[in-house]
Amino acid sequence: MFIGFYGASVILTYIGLAFAVVGMVLAFLGFIPASIMCLIISGVCDMFDGSVARACKRTETEKKFGVQIDSLVDTVSFGVFPVILGICMGFTSKLNIVVYVLYILAAVIRLAYFNVLTEEKTIFNKKKQEKCSYYYGLPVTSIAIILPFTYNLNIFLNPNIFIKAYPLVMLMTAILFVLNIKIKKPTGIWYVICSILAVIEIAIIWAAMR
Repeated sequence: MFIGFYGASVILTYIGLAFAVVGMVLAFLGFIPASIMCLIISGVCDMFDGSVARACKRTETEKKFGVQIDSLVDTVSFGVFPVILGICMGFTSKLNIVVYVLYILAAVIRLAYFNVLTEEKTIFNKKKQEKCSYYYGLPVTSIAIILPFTYNLNIFLNPNIFIKAYPLVMLMTAILFVLNIKIKKPTGIWYVICSILAVIEIAIIWAAMR
């Protein structure tokens, strides 16, 4: 009845997108802490959706769809969403606007490049070449940890520091998105560490809300 794929291999990606959209609505309504928590949860969903997808039996078409939908969702969740957060927190100076433009541009370039590399890797794997175990550039999903950490500085430090840190962090992250550096893909223990960091960041924000 509907185009697209809706199996277990992509359901976690859709859930992550749903949290991102809810988070943006909450940001527009002024519920910034809750919005930040939605960003973290969206990041956790993205972190594990690849593992879930690989555990499922998929056709080649479903695999290609998974790559495309993942990047499209990442564009919304980790490209547009952080900019919406910044705007809703009142960071709307000319400098901030320039940083937002550069940030989204870098995120889109990073995601498009990732798609190209994924397609090339698929071709190489068919020829029994060695599987790549590195990312090129910082994954866009990393903003789901970096941004909440920056936000939590607002709880422990002077708010003026946070106001200055926010655009700087966004700019540095944007540069790392497109910087030609190799970053080893997380495996095993790193998923556990990132999950623990996500729980800690949510706990700090939750405690500050009470």
